[in-house]
Amino acid sequence: MTQQAVPVVGFVGLGNIGGPMCRNMAVKHNADVVVYDMNPEALAAVEGTKARQAASLAELAETADVIFMSLPGSPQVEAVTLGAGGLTSGRRKPALIVDLSTTTVATARSVAARLKEMGVGFADAPVARTVESARRGELSIMVGADEATFERIAPLLHYIGSDVTHCGDIGCGQVVKLINNALVFEHTAALAEMLVLGERAGVEPMRLLEAVSKGSGDSFVLRNHGMKAMIPRNFPKGGFSPEYALKDISYVMELAGQTSTTTAFTELAYGYFEAAAKNGFGGRYFPGIIEMIEQNLGPSPADTAR
Repeated sequence: MTQQAVPVVGFVGLGNIGGPMCRNMAVKHNADVVVYDMNPEALAAVEGTKARQAASLAELAETADVIFMSLPGSPQVEAVTLGAGGLTSGRRKPALIVDLSTTTVATARSVAARLKEMGVGFADAPVARTVESARRGELSIMVGADEATFERIAPLLHYIGSDVTHCGDIGCGQVVKLINNALVFEHTAALAEMLVLGERAGVEPMRLLEAVSKGSGDSFVLRNHGMKAMIPRNFPKGGFSPEYALKDISYVMELAGQTSTTTAFTELAYGYFEAAAKNGFGGRYFPGIIEMIEQNLGPSPADTAR
């Protein structure tokens, strides 16, 4: 890192979650913030802040000491960190790269090992909660890193998260995030089923959720995905879609295979989101699977017998 007391921060990927995260960093960080996104329109997320644009990933690496990434998945993380024209392709390399994306555990550990050979530090720090949480700087962040690296990046992560948890060594952040997401997707599918069942049996949906929220069936999924998306049928395009859910669930199933773990509920959730993507319910916010269930288009037994 440079000799100045506060590092120059870089940020790659200003999408639905990355944009608000980057904006919070640009507003709160007491030093330069340099950003890059392949889509010039994404830079609107930091308009009016001190953040400045780099022309390329290599240029970003020339300037920034600690670089955060918010990318779609494993292939993009590998390309941005290690590919031609990526963050390690130029004369100067960043001191530390922090990945806020959701990737496979194997990717996190492989990328970290290859970066270490170049003298570049790495931490996996995937984030959870909603876009609104990202705007407020109240994400939950699950960090995989050694103790010294965690202490180094924790103050920066608190710009974007209200809960920053050290989960263990490199890769452990991804383990916890994948488990978190699997539980969300499983619960979302179960909640959608029960909402349809309750309405068909004569209970008004919001009244059902309000009653259940006062009992032991209450949950984050019920209050957010249920009340704020399923009830008003608010499933915007460009949000976290069934296709993204399938990507994350496939990462969970890969990890399950590597650890010889049975994951029947996770496989059932995969079947639901696979059916959504196949039946015209893809490309928009994933709680929209309730509309698929209303049409009795859920997964067949063959889809879930994996």
